[in-house]
Amino acid sequence: MRWDNLSAPPDEGTPDGAAPAAPPLPLALPGAIARTFDTPGFAGMTFYEVRAKSIINRVPGQSRVPFEWTINPYRGCSHACVYCVSGDTPILMADGRTKPISELEVGDRIYGTERRGAYRHYVVTTVRDKWSTVKRAYRVTLEDGTTLVASGDHRFLTERGWKHVTGSMRGGDRRPYLTTRNRLLGTGAFATAPKRSADYRRGYLCALVRDADHPGSRFRLATGDDEALERAERFLADAGIGTGRMPGQPVRAGRRSTTAIRTARPGDDEAVAELVSPADEPTDDWWLGFLAGSFDAVGSCRQGVFRIGVTDDESLRRAAEALDRFGFRWALDDPGNVNRARQVRLTGGLPERLRFFHLTDPAVTRKRSIEGTALKCRARLRVASIEDLGLELPLWDITTGTGDFIANGVVSHNCFARNTHTYLDLDAGADFDRRVIVKVNAGELVRRELAAPKWRGAHIAMGTNVDCYQRAEGRYALMPQILAALRDFANPFSILTKGTLLLRDLPLLRQAAEMTRVGLSYSVGFVDEALWRAVEPGTPSPRRRLDAVRRLTDAGFSVGVLMAPILPGLSDDDESIDATVAAIAASGATSVTPLPLHLRPGAREWYARWLAREYPHLVPRYRRLYQAGSYAPQAYQREVTARVRMAARRHGLHRGEPGDNRQVPEAPPAPAAEQLSLL
Repeated sequence: MRWDNLSAPPDEGTPDGAAPAAPPLPLALPGAIARTFDTPGFAGMTFYEVRAKSIINRVPGQSRVPFEWTINPYRGCSHACVYCVSGDTPILMADGRTKPISELEVGDRIYGTERRGAYRHYVVTTVRDKWSTVKRAYRVTLEDGTTLVASGDHRFLTERGWKHVTGSMRGGDRRPYLTTRNRLLGTGAFATAPKRSADYRRGYLCALVRDADHPGSRFRLATGDDEALERAERFLADAGIGTGRMPGQPVRAGRRSTTAIRTARPGDDEAVAELVSPADEPTDDWWLGFLAGSFDAVGSCRQGVFRIGVTDDESLRRAAEALDRFGFRWALDDPGNVNRARQVRLTGGLPERLRFFHLTDPAVTRKRSIEGTALKCRARLRVASIEDLGLELPLWDITTGTGDFIANGVVSHNCFARNTHTYLDLDAGADFDRRVIVKVNAGELVRRELAAPKWRGAHIAMGTNVDCYQRAEGRYALMPQILAALRDFANPFSILTKGTLLLRDLPLLRQAAEMTRVGLSYSVGFVDEALWRAVEPGTPSPRRRLDAVRRLTDAGFSVGVLMAPILPGLSDDDESIDATVAAIAASGATSVTPLPLHLRPGAREWYARWLAREYPHLVPRYRRLYQAGSYAPQAYQREVTARVRMAARRHGLHRGEPGDNRQVPEAPPAPAAEQLSLL
């Protein structure tokens, strides 16, 4: 979805052409519907209109943000920024791969657990039923960054037994519930599977085809694993090389029988030799394919011990380089054989084995089995936070033969299993930019909650989680009602946005500013048009946002600009910073606050895939910068801030004489930066 694909500027009016509304959701709140629109800018999107129970939400006490209350009329965002999206909950399948829970089918074979003696063990079980229900949603975040979205009734397995997401020690809600003292059982978040790119296919074939060093000989590949053979056939066919099958060589007793493939045309042998030759400058995709092929060809995983055979110093060097590239821990086992055959052994236990399998995706599923493995992993799965998302969402659940399943690396209980369930054509874990929850009663809720005797008129921040002026606001127009209520109750508020639709509500903002404190800020991380189209395809262009800043300042508002996110390697060079600060200064902004990119779990994986696809040469740099967590190192943040301050001085946007409020603030501490984590 590109912003300029709309038939009319989306921030200047309401899109036309609503498609017929979808049937009411059977299990939703009364009146909730799923709606799609024919307008090109909303193609492929679904809006879930719900009547929320509350709208002014308290920020969790453990949060790093510097404000206490917020209003979010939308969940999900039509801006479609590449760093602003969450994925489906991955379920561990019996073949060792993962699948989003929304895509599971009755009869699918997945992993569950069962107790054997002192420990639970992983066992294969079957999905017996699947359904969706609408419940209040909570986000559970673990110490290692694993995130899970579930209802308060859902249960996870901890070192102290099954615990509900929420509960109480007394009263009608009394039940065991999660606290930050609990540690969940499992391995932690699953890695994302690799793309089957041309480089991945070449790397896989290079490792699997053992006679690649003999281009003069007729190509022939024999293996006892049909899955590896089938993958090799597909990858060769993708390169335009046809193959045929033939019986393999006789095998010794106790060995698997083999099947072989060879080129269909003699002239293809040279093409195969070129295809499987080692790359001069291998990409990450090539190395991932190489590791997958190495494991399929000469790897094993028995009784919890993962090994890849190496026959000479060169194969050892390649295996070591590949494993080191992705941060795997390994050891070399050298039995001292005459032929110098050695084995590289992966260390780190089950979490590292699963990370290898999911990150590289070998073809041979029998080698990926973890059945019978005990849950003795000491991963960093202590509960870090439990966040009430403030609305009811459609959430999926399943029934299995074991009564549990493995959700994003932790053991999850079947909740409220019943013989028949209502199925909704709705994916609760769908893409953040394709499924937008709309609280259609937001205006009346704000007015009611501001009037409550317990409300003390605290400052309310809007747009710090999901942009309240995203393009969906052009159709639903929830903000005028919210602003009118805040004006009438003289309640202070601030708005942070990328949407120029804010100008539509300028009269209301003026009226509110006569009654209370109103803070307005725009987010403009860079002014490069090509980068904007690649990274923020659904937002107004940076120039249009700065035009809005000019109109707001002309109307008497002091508008700050958060220069965020600053993207390492893409918009953090002196030229980009100078051009962006110059444009911000020219817009009349009263301040500029630089904030480097913040990558939370979920957004981190999505952005990493985008970066590897569009700018693969930057992947090592990002791996170094964000190896310790969601934030770039403080030294990097201070360096970027210093360069922005120098640019601000050059363009007159600096700490001036008394009365001059055109300034660049000091670098915000890391805790305050979280307010831009989802911009």
